[in-house]
Amino acid sequence: MLIREYHESDLLALRAIHAAQGFDYALPDLSNPLFVTKLVLSDANVAPPGACPGEVGTAASLPLEEASALRDAGLKPGATQEKILGAALLRLTAEAYLLLDPRAGTPRERWQWLLALHAAAERDAWQRGLEDVHAWLPPPIAKKFGKRIARLGWLRDDVWTPYCKRLREGK
Repeated sequence: MLIREYHESDLLALRAIHAAQGFDYALPDLSNPLFVTKLVLSDANVAPPGACPGEVGTAASLPLEEASALRDAGLKPGATQEKILGAALLRLTAEAYLLLDPRAGTPRERWQWLLALHAAAERDAWQRGLEDVHAWLPPPIAKKFGKRIARLGWLRDDVWTPYCKRLREGK
């Protein structure tokens, strides 16, 4: 087993794996710079150094079966034949936080302030190359405030179940 950085030459294998999973979403564009982690898992088989495929009857030779397999795979001694088993891909996204003083102004004014902040933050995120922003609403405001931000184009996504991994040093 080998875990290594992704190479463009891995794309075909990853497309096949993605299709085999049968999930209803497109394989993302892995050339997108928002993918900051792209790790590939493979079952790497390495030809023994000094072994020459097809060199039968010498001390350095491989069994005929292995020599044929290497030759068929186009491998030279010491070369690697990989079967890609999977990948871990991490894409940057953003989590939205809204801080708006509930003691200032009227409800109508606060809504106007929110609209101004929303438009500015959306432009800023887009200019920075972000493709999406996520918000987790506290239960006490989720129903009422959720309806308001839905009018601004936010989608409640109950189809996918979110999980969070808290990262710690040394793990």
